[in-house]
Amino acid sequence: MNLKEIREILDLLKGSDVSEFELGRGDTVLKLRRGPANVPVAPPPSAPAVPSRPAEEPQAAASVPPKPAYKEIVSPIVGTFYRSPAPDAAPFVEVGTRVVKGQVLCIVEAMKIMNQIESDTTGTIAAITVENAQPVAYGQALFHVTPE
Repeated sequence: MNLKEIREILDLLKGSDVSEFELGRGDTVLKLRRGPANVPVAPPPSAPAVPSRPAEEPQAAASVPPKPAYKEIVSPIVGTFYRSPAPDAAPFVEVGTRVVKGQVLCIVEAMKIMNQIESDTTGTIAAITVENAQPVAYGQALFHVTPE
């Protein structure tokens, strides 16, 4: 590719709204990018400094992510989330309710079948993450329970 061909390409791109252009011929590649004028060019990244002594091993606590303060109760199926057994009934649980393992927390309706979702831990309801009568996905968090 010669200078005349490059100038012709630049002239063609002047009147267009193309912001990037790349042309390859054989082992030669021409890359053009259009951006705002007077943009400072960042210097290439420098090589990291080599420490004069061996690096210390990271602490074990830093490599282990912190354990959340709650356990998620997730939907085992796709369906519609209901907080109570009937529209006029009180919800199974509220935020702050103490629950035991096996206690019914809600219902997820799938194909006209009402599936009771039970707690798999003992603790206190910290959050209800889904609104009543909303669709839920498989594995979606429904409740946060602070374990005892």
